[in-house]
Amino acid sequence: MTQAPARSRTVRRQHDREIVALAVPAFGALVAEPLFVMADSAIVGHLGTAQLAGLGVASALLTTAVSIFVFLAYATTAAVARRVGAGDLQAAIRQGMDGIWLALLLGAAVIAVVLPTAPALVELFGASNTAAPYATTYLRISALGIPAMLVVLAATGVLRGLQDTKTPLYVAIAGFVANGALNAGLVYGADLGIAGSAWGTVIAQCGMAAVYLVVVVRGARRHGASLRPDVAGIRASAQAGVPLLVRTLSLRAILMIATAVAARLGDADIAAHQIILSLWTLLAFVLDAIAIAGQAIIGRYLGAGDTQGARQACRRMVEWGVAVGLALGILVVISRPVFLPLFTSDSMVKDTALPALVIVALSQPICGIVFVLDGVLMGAGDGPYLAWAMLLTLAVFTPAALLVPVLSGGLTALWATMTLMMAVRMLTLWLRTRSGRWLVTGATR
Repeated sequence: MTQAPARSRTVRRQHDREIVALAVPAFGALVAEPLFVMADSAIVGHLGTAQLAGLGVASALLTTAVSIFVFLAYATTAAVARRVGAGDLQAAIRQGMDGIWLALLLGAAVIAVVLPTAPALVELFGASNTAAPYATTYLRISALGIPAMLVVLAATGVLRGLQDTKTPLYVAIAGFVANGALNAGLVYGADLGIAGSAWGTVIAQCGMAAVYLVVVVRGARRHGASLRPDVAGIRASAQAGVPLLVRTLSLRAILMIATAVAARLGDADIAAHQIILSLWTLLAFVLDAIAIAGQAIIGRYLGAGDTQGARQACRRMVEWGVAVGLALGILVVISRPVFLPLFTSDSMVKDTALPALVIVALSQPICGIVFVLDGVLMGAGDGPYLAWAMLLTLAVFTPAALLVPVLSGGLTALWATMTLMMAVRMLTLWLRTRSGRWLVTGATR
């Protein structure tokens, strides 16, 4: 009678230690990435308003381009973790190399598109005549670093699959420090202006990619894995990434629609929306760290053929997601009076944001479940289901969001539709995990 509860507590503590060991460094690495843009903005901002505006447009384009290919990290994590669970480290690293080669190919393709179309892309994003030349300069130079950025994504996935989230954290911190130093030196010391900021970011990203490649190559040599490109392996990595690409594009579409609707509500609403969206993104980093742990842990369990372990880990991570979501929600409510003045002194913007922030706070437990289950199914390699589920979510969200201005709803109503979106995601993900169809074991799915 007493042995079963004791054994259950031991299993929970084991899962807790593993989740914390993977999630905490993953959170640090996730937060470090946006700091690149913040550092660039802080340095370029002193050059002038036009330069800062140009940086804003170019950074938005680059962030969009790179975030579309985040599947390089997600798909690689799941595939590598499965092979780790199966005990085949050579195949795990070989799979990771396929992801890295795919990243290089995609990076080259993006450069080929961005370099000649940079002025048109900048114009499409609505840059002013004074900001456009700076945006074009920054975009063209920074595009040269896109292959390195994508290699970082893929190599991060390799290390996560190998159950290592500490190395990406160290590399991200070193990259942030190097980026800041290079930007300051090239912008002001070498007097290169906004071009110096772009070159500083390119050099920092290339340095990060080089460190990752050294780590992966050492692992490959240690376990006898080939470093040569394998057409079949690269094709398999691309095929695994397509559903996750659809999922990511659908999510980006949801965020773009929400911003477009907020813009129609008025200046105070769009300003408040941007503040809330920034907070929502930061909260998402916390929850996404648990999801990353889920990708690595679930992939390993399924690779080892341990469906019971996968179920238990999933259950415990959901409990973590709910608990962290509740804590974040309480923190949002408590910090509202302090948080909003950091971004605006406009009383109308504050009044608009306050009730919407309550909606955001109440939705955090739902977000916790969504992020965790999303990570679990990614770790299981269940990409096609995730793609269809996100397309369904987009189909539900779009008319609901577009009705907000028609029915004279405000920002609070818009964020209620965002909560509806997360609730739909939670339902589709919960139904899938409950069905057990994601529990496909073996070194490959």
